[in-house]
Amino acid sequence: MTTTPVHPATRIGHVHLKVADLDRAIGFYSGILGFEVTQKYGRDAAFLSAGGYHHHIGLNTWESKGGQPPAPGTTGLYHTAFLYADRTQLADALRRLVEANYPLEGASDHGVSEAIYLRDPDGNGVELYRDRPEAEWPRNSDGSLAMVTARLDLNKLLAEAPAH
Repeated sequence: MTTTPVHPATRIGHVHLKVADLDRAIGFYSGILGFEVTQKYGRDAAFLSAGGYHHHIGLNTWESKGGQPPAPGTTGLYHTAFLYADRTQLADALRRLVEANYPLEGASDHGVSEAIYLRDPDGNGVELYRDRPEAEWPRNSDGSLAMVTARLDLNKLLAEAPAH
């Protein structure tokens, strides 16, 4: 077993999801959340991104066309988390969901971040969040993180969404 931690610049580059209906999934990730389709791979896969990157999200029906979400109590992906640049951009994501009348599962202030929780059309958990600057993170007297789960005021957040 290694005792050397992974390099701190290491990041999760993309997520690739099995979906039941490719067009429906594109409708959510692109049509509602606003990710751009960078490439379709036949009729069975698509790649989407923010800012022109090759892809942050891969969607495919190779093993899941017409399939059902995993049953409760099974293992798998808990959620995919999309990090927004700032509170204004998170507010814009909330505005998109509200305008689409898309259901939310929750919203929390974790002290280090603010997050909105929902499920995509295939039942995959989705977290949309923004980090607070590290200097604002709550800490215990020993300097360790003191994350919390408090109510996030969605009306206040929505009021910060840019006009479109």
